[in-house]
Amino acid sequence: MRLRYTQSGHIFIGPEDDPPAIARAMLETGYDEEFCIAMDFAPDFIARLMAAGFLVMSVVLDEPMDKGAESGEKSGPIYILTPKLHLERSIIFFENFHEPRSARRLLPRYELRTDREPSTPGDFSLFDSVLECCATVHGEDWLTPPLRESFRQIRANPGCPVRPIAFGLYREGRLTAGEFGVIAGKVYTSYSGYYDEDSAGTVQLILTGRYLRDAGFAFWDLGMPLEYKTRLGAREVERGEFLELFLPEEY
Repeated sequence: MRLRYTQSGHIFIGPEDDPPAIARAMLETGYDEEFCIAMDFAPDFIARLMAAGFLVMSVVLDEPMDKGAESGEKSGPIYILTPKLHLERSIIFFENFHEPRSARRLLPRYELRTDREPSTPGDFSLFDSVLECCATVHGEDWLTPPLRESFRQIRANPGCPVRPIAFGLYREGRLTAGEFGVIAGKVYTSYSGYYDEDSAGTVQLILTGRYLRDAGFAFWDLGMPLEYKTRLGAREVERGEFLELFLPEEY
């Protein structure tokens, strides 16, 4: 297929493109960037990117500025999508999943809950709560308002090829940690998480790993390699191996 590039040298992806074909073309052409560029925040387009293995992020290009001194109006910020296909991906096969011994004694104090069903209109569900907490704790550098809204719309549409999901860790009825991500087939991809109590983040990861293992997921996609992921039993795979594992044969 013919790839389109921005002036910065990044691949441009539009709704008319085939995301799995783009991903494979990145391999064939030796594309050594991790990010691509897209402009369309349509939920079905973002869902198709996710279903092809892209970790979909977003950035703001411009803050609001005056349109003109006379009108007194301000232009809105300009957001773009930055779909990411890592050169190296951190994944956990559950036969290698490791539970840090230091955290095991804390597990009985907590309860893990998940939110797998679309919320009703106006319902500030676990998914909404975790999504907003992640943006508050980590900022909106990539988890921008229009991207968060796209996550909500994808989650509310059962016809999408992926399903956003949230995990919440509770202690005595209070939400102490959480993460959200996306289910594509038999793979769960973590997007972001937070905690507001010491050790709660580690406990949440352990219980989330148990949940995914017991539910029969093929593997857990953790995105960028980091030391704490390695301690959980993750290993690094190159882009080509990840796509071979992630994309179903019909793609």
